[in-house]
Amino acid sequence: MIAKTAIVELLGQTPLFGTLEEADRHAVADEMREVTFAPSQVIFARGDAGREIYLVVKGRVRLSVLTAEGRELSFAHAEPGAIFGEIAMLDGGPRSADATAVNKVTALSLSKPAFKRLVDTLPVVGEAAIRFLCSRMREADQQLEAIALYPIEGRLARFFLAAARQKAPDSEEGRVAIELPMSQSELALLIGASRPKVNTALSLLESSGALERSEGRFICDIGELQMIAGSE
Repeated sequence: MIAKTAIVELLGQTPLFGTLEEADRHAVADEMREVTFAPSQVIFARGDAGREIYLVVKGRVRLSVLTAEGRELSFAHAEPGAIFGEIAMLDGGPRSADATAVNKVTALSLSKPAFKRLVDTLPVVGEAAIRFLCSRMREADQQLEAIALYPIEGRLARFFLAAARQKAPDSEEGRVAIELPMSQSELALLIGASRPKVNTALSLLESSGALERSEGRFICDIGELQMIAGSE
């Protein structure tokens, strides 16, 4: 059982609820319910009704879609502190993607009726939701741009830069160590490439000094990654 204080603290670190006052986050925490999912369990499928949003506490969730050819395209992984499932819950439409537990997942769910109660009593929650959806749209635009315009090594560099900055937000240079408990196949799905091409690109990043890797742990050189990613 997750302690109430821990939930309130975690909510404060999310892009959706992080701007709320502590008392308002307590109100949100009161409406949330703990849920668990086994590895490879489908949490929801594309086309399902969206009845709740989820906040990941432990584990990792893959968000993906199937192309017309039957190929899976994974566009994001929801890690601890990440929120997913918000689009269908907020607009009343069907789920736009599949959500699958990569490993054992502990999460907190917030139902649609509970969210509506919060918005009715705390207008700041609705305002926070609008800001959150706008940030999601910006992220989607940036991801589409990266896939369309950058070679695989550039996409990988951008992926590792984002992960490093999430771990150390103020790092503009130097080296940052991150844990990445996913296979090359999962990584390939995330950046829209094949596993052999990702393996080759990882080797290029290593030979340039941008990365060092060992059993799921990566040392990221921020400066080198920025040069490869084309960041200013």
